[in-house]
Amino acid sequence: MAFVTHQIMRAMSSSATRNAAIKHITVIGGGLMGSGIAQVAASTGHTVVLVDQAEDILKKSAKGIEDSLKRIAKKKFADKPEAGAAFVQKTMKNLTTSTDAASVVHSTDLVLEAIVENLQVKHELFKTLDKFAPEHTVFASNTSSLSITEIANSTTRQDRFGGLHFFNPVPLMKLVEVIQTPMTSQKTFDALLDFSKALGKYPVSCKDTPGFIVNRLLVPYMLEAIRLHERGHGSKEDIDLAMKLGAGYPMGPFELLDYVGLDTSKFIIDGWHKMDPDNPLFAPSPMLNKLVEEGKLGKKTGEGFYKYK
Repeated sequence: MAFVTHQIMRAMSSSATRNAAIKHITVIGGGLMGSGIAQVAASTGHTVVLVDQAEDILKKSAKGIEDSLKRIAKKKFADKPEAGAAFVQKTMKNLTTSTDAASVVHSTDLVLEAIVENLQVKHELFKTLDKFAPEHTVFASNTSSLSITEIANSTTRQDRFGGLHFFNPVPLMKLVEVIQTPMTSQKTFDALLDFSKALGKYPVSCKDTPGFIVNRLLVPYMLEAIRLHERGHGSKEDIDLAMKLGAGYPMGPFELLDYVGLDTSKFIIDGWHKMDPDNPLFAPSPMLNKLVEEGKLGKKTGEGFYKYK
C-alpha cells in the first residue's frame, strides 16, 4: 500500500510540475509575430511581458493586440457584448510592456524571441539575457530559417533551449513547430509541448533541420514554381490555378510568395544555399532576385509577382 501511495504521489508531483512549468512569458519583439504570440499567451491566462526597443513600437503593438481582441470578442461573444468587453479587459490585464529585457526576465519561465532573422543579433540578445534569467527559465526562438542549435550556442543553457515556430497570423494559425536540438533536454521539450497545447495550438515535434517541417517543404516548392515559370512552362496565373484546383491549396505558390514577402523567401533560400550550395533545391532564382532588387516585395509594397491596389 505504501508503495502504491508513493507511486501515486510521484505521478501527481510530476504532473503538477509539468502543468505549472510555464506561466510567466517574456516575448522579445513587438512586431507582427511577437505581438501575435503575446496576444494568444495573454488570452489563455499567461502573464506576459512584451519587450521591444522603443515605447512607440510597444504602444502600437498594444493597440494592435487590443484591436485584434475586440474583433475576436465581437465574433465570439456576438450576443453578449458585456462578456466580450470583459474578455478583452481580462486579457489586456495579463499583458505588460517593457523596453528593458534584462530587468523583466528575472521572474520569467520562458523567454521567447521573435526579432530580426540575424544570427549575430540573436546571439547578442540571448548571451545578455542568459546572465539575468533564473536557472529554471527556458529560452526559445521563433526563427523560421536559422539553426536553433547555433542560436543556443550563445548561452550556457543549451539543455533549456528549443524552438517554437509559430505561423502568421498567430491568433488564427493553429500550428506550432516545437524544435528539439541535440542538447535540448526532454524536460524542456515536454514543457514547450505543454505550453503550445496550453495556448490552444497543435504542436508538431521536429529536429533542428533547415526550415523544420513546413518551410523545408514549402520554400523549395515555391522556388520550383518560379523556375517552372522562368522556363516558360507555365504562366504564374495558370500555375496558381492548377495548384488551387488540382491540389486543393488555398493559395497558389505565387500568391503565397507575395503574401509571405519576396524578400523573406529570398533571405531563407539564400541562407540555405550558402549552407548547402550543391543542393539544387536551394538554388537562387534570378527572377526572384530581380523583383527584390526592384523593391517589388509582394503585397506589403503593392507589387510582387502580382500588382495590388
